[in-house]
Amino acid sequence: TWAVCSTRRSRIIQCAMLTTDDHRRDSAGLLYVYPVVSRRAGGVSIGINLNPNNACNWACLYCQVENLTRGGPPPIDLDRLESEFESFLRDVLLGDFMQREVPVGARRLMDVAFSGNGEPTSAAEFAEAVNRVGKVLERAGQIGKLVVRLITNGSLLHRPEVQRGVRQLAELGGEVWFKVDRALPEEIAEINGVPGLPGKVAKNLELCASLAPTWIQTCWFALDGAAPSLASQMAYCDLVRPLAGKLAGVHLYGLARPSLQAAAPRLSALPVDDLMVFANLTKKETGIQVLISP
Repeated sequence: TWAVCSTRRSRIIQCAMLTTDDHRRDSAGLLYVYPVVSRRAGGVSIGINLNPNNACNWACLYCQVENLTRGGPPPIDLDRLESEFESFLRDVLLGDFMQREVPVGARRLMDVAFSGNGEPTSAAEFAEAVNRVGKVLERAGQIGKLVVRLITNGSLLHRPEVQRGVRQLAELGGEVWFKVDRALPEEIAEINGVPGLPGKVAKNLELCASLAPTWIQTCWFALDGAAPSLASQMAYCDLVRPLAGKLAGVHLYGLARPSLQAAAPRLSALPVDDLMVFANLTKKETGIQVLISP
């Protein structure tokens, strides 16, 4: 376990005060580890970026990753990842990182999140990366205190190694945030840049929920000035309804940061009232709780 040293100073590179609008992956000067102030987590999240080459198997219109490319990540240096995470976690828990870098109202360490600049589960080393993070948390006495989250598009849940990583996540007391933005095939294809296969989404979502506590995360916005139609909303409800009782809930969120993709001019935030109407419809139609982050 770690010994507390009250005189120790953080060695993390000085950066500007973090905000919910700033999710830069290099803000701490590290390759795999970065801090953000997360609206949905409700405080500071330590991000684990397994896609430092900005490559993803999806191409969502609202993605905030600059120079996003199609593909998977390079080989992960697991020793470096473990070292970076342990060093940074020390700085957050024992140093003055919160006082220097985080606004007063957000000085709470909420989670460790496998997220980053692409799909985390596309890394061949994903399961071992979860294992390494777990070892650091155990040495730090944070098992059961600090939530480990996977933020995923869920497209690779059919892979045994991905399933192994999700099981390990559950053993650490963690959870999954599984992306479902739309449920109509044509909307999935347009918004996420992949073939629209609602049946596959539903199957992988159910599988994920059987392996670890799972939330749906949904980005709700207007496209070309038009809000999602009633047909779109009902298709979404039809997709998730069979999983009532199996899911932890839905995180419904709006556009808080600008897209860095070519489609950015086509996107616009919806009024909070629109999000509330859809949240109420989803809860009424499915019985699943919905949390809103405008």
